[in-house]
Amino acid sequence: MIPRHIQITIALLLVAVFTSGIYILRLHRGTQESLRRAADARPVDAPIAGRSQNITLAIAYDEDGVFRDKTVAAVLPDESSARAREILQTLIAQYVSKPSPHPLGEGSAVNSVFLVNGKLAVVDLNQALVDEHPSGIMVEDFTLLSLIETLSQNMPQLEQVKILIDGKERETLAGHADLKSAYSTSVVHQMVERLQ
Repeated sequence: MIPRHIQITIALLLVAVFTSGIYILRLHRGTQESLRRAADARPVDAPIAGRSQNITLAIAYDEDGVFRDKTVAAVLPDESSARAREILQTLIAQYVSKPSPHPLGEGSAVNSVFLVNGKLAVVDLNQALVDEHPSGIMVEDFTLLSLIETLSQNMPQLEQVKILIDGKERETLAGHADLKSAYSTSVVHQMVERLQ
């Protein structure tokens, strides 16, 4: 038989081993979570000064090939360009979250929106949206139609929308959808109506 003092020592050593194992496991999980947060490429915006308002989003559903309107509450600033940017950011947040009816890559965002004479909106999207965008005629067109229709539904004075990527013109979104020309909001509205 093993002496009592050796049994107590072995029991204490086993407790120490199990406690150390649990501690190491928790440290490992915490490190993984910290690395995941550090890898998140989405920009962090300053809090928006404004009031909460209902806006209408034209949501694209890739599997069904349709658009559906969705009303959501968003805090919008009073300044028109900042307001337009927040409207589009709200739409993109719908697509970045999982599961998404029209997936966009992590880090997709709107850099800025410039309004010219109150009738033309120049939308500057970031490179992450393009880099992670799936290639294909329908999905690329749906992205553009969704952005333009959402903007024009919430800012009806707009007549045209031009898309830039990181402040530069680009021929296509991901190989198919034309980005060289400005889009008429009334033509886009007719196309979206046919797909509802």
